[in-house]
Amino acid sequence: MRPLLTPRWLAGHTLAVVMVIASAGLTWWQITRAMGGNVLSYGYAFFWPAFAGFVVMIWVREMRMALGRAPAKPIEKVPTSGFGRPVVTTRPVTDTTAEVPADEDPELAEYNRLLAWLAEHPGARPADYPGEYADQPGERPQSAQQMQETS
Repeated sequence: MRPLLTPRWLAGHTLAVVMVIASAGLTWWQITRAMGGNVLSYGYAFFWPAFAGFVVMIWVREMRMALGRAPAKPIEKVPTSGFGRPVVTTRPVTDTTAEVPADEDPELAEYNRLLAWLAEHPGARPADYPGEYADQPGERPQSAQQMQETS
């Protein structure tokens, strides 16, 4: 019991008692408001005692841990290394994926080529694509040289 009588613990005991007394007072206040017709206060009348109970529960737990009577949480083993590099797989090109049917939409075909290029270059951004989209009017310039040419 001696460790719980230090100035720090005495201040903590005082704070816990003040919080429980304040919760009791606020409970009484909410009950009187609820009796006066404020329906929302019924909910708060149950909230404040729950808050006081939580304060008591946590404070008792802290005192038990300080005295060494409560079992501490088991320490989880931390992995020594991270997840590592991501696994990148390639999809085989088949006859279906290699050919573009003649009746297909040209914009859709170009978009599919963009997606295929991005799949082949996992670290690339869509802005790095050297295909048709890079040269379209209204698109932002792709390099510093192109920026100077447009200004």
